[in-house]
Amino acid sequence: MSKLSRPWIVLVLAMLLPGAGHVAIREATRGLVFVLFVVLFSVLSYVTTTPDQSFIGRHAGGLFIWALSIPDAYRRAALKARAT
Repeated sequence: MSKLSRPWIVLVLAMLLPGAGHVAIREATRGLVFVLFVVLFSVLSYVTTTPDQSFIGRHAGGLFIWALSIPDAYRRAALKARAT
């Protein structure tokens, strides 16, 4: 088992940077798609909110997609680790 296929390392990478967990398990395309959607939904929620919203509120769409990518990367890493 390689060091980056350990699910907890992938989990930490996914929490630090969107898409990094997927890149670590050699699913770069999926990771880049998550990054694209994080940026897209961040911009959409930023444009559709008012300036009196907090940073979290203004980027809620992107943060939501980022939060979805974390368990996805962990689950895929765990399945790959089990398969080897």
